[in-house]
Amino acid sequence: DAATPAPLAVECRGVTRRYAGVVANDQIDLEVREGEVHALVGENGAGKSTLVKVLGGVVRPDEGELLVDGQEASFHSPVDARKVGVAVIYQEPTLFPDLSVAENVVMGRHPRGALRRIDRGAMHEEVQGLLDRLGVRLSPESPVRGLSIADQQIVEIAKALSFDARVLIMDEPTAALSGPEVERLFGVVRTLRDHGSAVLFISHRLGEVFAICDTVTVMRDGAVVHEAPIAEMTPDDMVRRMVGRELSALFPKEVAQIGPPVLEVHRLTREGVFFDVSFQVRAGEIVALAGLVGAGRSEVARAIFGIDRADTGHVEVSGRRLPAGRPLAAMHAGIAFVPEDRRMQGLVMDLSIARNATLTRLRALTRLGLIRVGAENRLTREWADRLRLSFHRLEDPVVFLSGGNQQKVVLAKWLATEPQLLILDEPTRGIDVGTKAEVHGLMSELAGRGVAVLMISSELPEVLGMADRVLVMHEGRLREELSRDDADEERVMRAATGVGAA
Repeated sequence: DAATPAPLAVECRGVTRRYAGVVANDQIDLEVREGEVHALVGENGAGKSTLVKVLGGVVRPDEGELLVDGQEASFHSPVDARKVGVAVIYQEPTLFPDLSVAENVVMGRHPRGALRRIDRGAMHEEVQGLLDRLGVRLSPESPVRGLSIADQQIVEIAKALSFDARVLIMDEPTAALSGPEVERLFGVVRTLRDHGSAVLFISHRLGEVFAICDTVTVMRDGAVVHEAPIAEMTPDDMVRRMVGRELSALFPKEVAQIGPPVLEVHRLTREGVFFDVSFQVRAGEIVALAGLVGAGRSEVARAIFGIDRADTGHVEVSGRRLPAGRPLAAMHAGIAFVPEDRRMQGLVMDLSIARNATLTRLRALTRLGLIRVGAENRLTREWADRLRLSFHRLEDPVVFLSGGNQQKVVLAKWLATEPQLLILDEPTRGIDVGTKAEVHGLMSELAGRGVAVLMISSELPEVLGMADRVLVMHEGRLREELSRDDADEERVMRAATGVGAA
């Protein structure tokens, strides 16, 4: 009944949290009700992660109070949060890979039989009941090691339900999932909602927010700037409140002068991965490699840069043939490669911002075997200004930066080499709307200066918004080439799923 709202499951009143003098959460008021999926959206650095840590018992607020089921709650650790039924499901599941699904779910609370021995029958029965309740087909006896990220998240959800969690906080749960996996997770979320659980859903993907959520809270600069039923919002409204600008400003594509070919890929094949791939990218042109996850796009990029060795075919840069399997030769030829996984492949997380940003230029910054710190800092500061990097000190480890700012450091590292060809693999994955617009603006600016850009992206709006040409891959082969004018969502998806032209 609309007149009587559902009871409050969890509530923040005036929650404030500071880190080293920076206010990460500023007087946050938030109400999440039973039987509701409540979205929490905002740019990176808006304070969402800090609020999740407060609600999950990882950090304590400096001011304000938390209420669970109307009772004041004080969490000293995640165990305290769990005791009152609050559980956080993180983007990266934290399970024991060598144990079974059931053992992970009941970890620390195994049912005991005679002689205090673990009752495996009871354990499997209990976990099967939880999986049935979630409406998923997973065997309690399966080892976790072979499970997809999507299945691991469902194990995490079952684990939360096993200790009667009534408030589930899902932090970017779909970031690493494919379309069908997202749909299945949403089925689980709807089941939870229908059973009266409260779900706080954090996502950068606005389409998902509109698909699954009932209410939305928008954060900006550590504060709540808006809260409304989802039915009263449009994607444009949401973006405007998150970043203070229109959605159309997301893809600031300028018309560039297209020059001669910079990259020419000739019949590149890697057995079992991709086959007979040929294309070119010209100076000033942004070419998108589109397709579904597993189509072979990243593998083609890795072969071009020389990380993986192709079996046949070759690559030319500005008319000169590259030796296969030699990234250093690719760098010397003027190729820069920003990988998909910035934490594992793009950055050294324990090193400083300055050292990460200048890793590709160490030889130029070294004299008599010593790195000139002053020169290193000057170069980093120049790129930090150009990329509008938010940081405290250049000496701080890069691990302390938000995802969007980490991506800017990876870009700085490669742009400092002044490349002819920039390969970007998922350049805006997991970063917020405002930083996306900045990265897109930078791509357009580089193309305007004659850099050839090869972009791999799974986000169709990004492909259509930024590319001069779209190359669509399906199961390791180039299926279709579309001009900017001819490319639309339907044509790209038809080719990506193998329905379109061969």
